[in-house]
Amino acid sequence: MYIPKQYTKEDYQEIKAFMQRHNFVTVISTVEGRPIATHVPVNVQEDEETLYITGHVAKGNQQWRTLDYGENILVIFQGPHAYISSTWYEDEDVPTWNYQSVQVYGKSRLLTEEELVSDLTKLLDKYEGQRDQGATWNNMSERTKRQMKGVKGFRIKVTEIFAAYKLSQSRSTTDKDHIIDTLDHSDNHLDRAVAEAMAKEQGRSK
Repeated sequence: MYIPKQYTKEDYQEIKAFMQRHNFVTVISTVEGRPIATHVPVNVQEDEETLYITGHVAKGNQQWRTLDYGENILVIFQGPHAYISSTWYEDEDVPTWNYQSVQVYGKSRLLTEEELVSDLTKLLDKYEGQRDQGATWNNMSERTKRQMKGVKGFRIKVTEIFAAYKLSQSRSTTDKDHIIDTLDHSDNHLDRAVAEAMAKEQGRSK
């Protein structure tokens, strides 16, 4: 991914936390030179300073075959994004788009049945664990659990990370403050999320 230097994020802990927050991703691999992609929720975990991405796809989705000892698997983590009008600047300039995005490459393999159960348990615990009578793995009937046979689990060992936080870093403090305030009053939740990210990047509260 092309990232101008001022937009490159290198803080490993920040990047890891971003990936864990924005964990509905796009997994991209190739079949005979043709890219194929799947949008899927994943778990992001660290083991001995290496990040691993785990998830599952439907068995009917033939992309799983490319994840059986796949090389150069691309995973895109997309954060908030917002249009930035040039009318928000002190001086005339072109409009642009602010965003946060992380792309990683890695090597993949399929999960064993035991590993898949563990991964599904973690994913369900994350989203159901705090709910009253949440639909966690341990609460499911054997009939429901058998639907696991319809999916294939995968694990991707992350080998390269590219993180872009394009948050008006090249603008003046006055411009950035105006952009933050304008986005923060938007009805669009993505605009407000970008305002929050910009404020954090500047070390200020909105």
